[in-house]
Amino acid sequence: MPIAELPPARALTLAERPMLPWLLVAAGMLALYLPTLHDLFLTIWSTDEQGHGPIVLALCFWLVWRGRAALADRGLDSPRVAWGWFWLGFALLLFLFARSQRILSMQTLSAVPLAVGVLLLLRGARQVRALWFPLFFMLFLVPLPAALVDSVTQPMKLAVSSVAADMLYLFGYPVARSGVILQVGPYQLLVADACAGLHTLFTLEAMGLLYLNVVRHASITRNVLLAILIVPISFMANVIRVTMLALITYYFGDATGQGFLHGFAGMVLFLSALLLIIACDSLLRRLAPRP
Repeated sequence: MPIAELPPARALTLAERPMLPWLLVAAGMLALYLPTLHDLFLTIWSTDEQGHGPIVLALCFWLVWRGRAALADRGLDSPRVAWGWFWLGFALLLFLFARSQRILSMQTLSAVPLAVGVLLLLRGARQVRALWFPLFFMLFLVPLPAALVDSVTQPMKLAVSSVAADMLYLFGYPVARSGVILQVGPYQLLVADACAGLHTLFTLEAMGLLYLNVVRHASITRNVLLAILIVPISFMANVIRVTMLALITYYFGDATGQGFLHGFAGMVLFLSALLLIIACDSLLRRLAPRP
C-alpha cells in the first residue's frame, strides 16, 4: 500500500507572525537601554528631587498598553521606510554619543526618536499620530539640565517660602523667614529643592497632562485652560507641603518633621495637586457654555 507523502513544511512569513517584529524590537531596546536604566536607578532616580522617574516609566508602559489597539490596526497607512530609518539612525547616533560621554539625559532622550522610527518602520505615520501622547509623555523621563534647574529652582523656593510664611503668620503662628529658611517657634526649616523645585513642578505637570489625557474632554478651550492652570496649582501644592511640614515640626519636633511624616508630606503634595486639578476642572465645566 503506497504511503501518502506529507506536504513539505512551509516557513511562516512575517505577516503570519505579527508579534515577531515587536518581540525583536523589545529585545533590542532592552539590550540597549538596560545599562542606562541601571545608571538612572543608582544615581538620578534615587534622589528625592527626581524619584518620580520609575513612576513615569511605568505610566509610559501603561499608556502604550492602553493604546495597543492603534498598534494592531494597520488601516490604510503603509510604513514610512525612509523617515523610519532617518529617526532610527538619528536615535542610535544620539545614544552612542551620549553613552560614550556618560550623559544620562541624552541617553534617555534618544528613546523618543527611536520609538518614532520603530513605529514608522513597522506601522506608519497613522499609528505615530495615534500614539502621540505616550511618545510625548516619555519626555518626562528625561532628567532636566542642572543649569536650568539651578536657575529656576531658587526663585521658586523663595516664592514658596514667602507664601508659606505669610499663611502661617496669618493664622497666628510665630514665624520668621530669611531667604528659604523658615523659623517656626524654636525650629528652623530649610526649604529644599525637593519641596519647591523645578523637578516637583515638572512631575506635577506630567500628572496634570496625564489627567487631561485620561478624562479626554471634547472642548479644546477647557483642555488648554486646565493645562495652563496646572502651573499655579503646582505652586499651591508646594505651599501646602511646606506649610504642613512646618506645622508638623512646630507641634511634634524636628525629629518627627524629618522622619516618616516628611515622606508622607510628599504624598500629600500629589494628593492636594490632584484634588486642586479636579476642583478646577469641575469649575471650568460649570463655567463653560453648554451646547
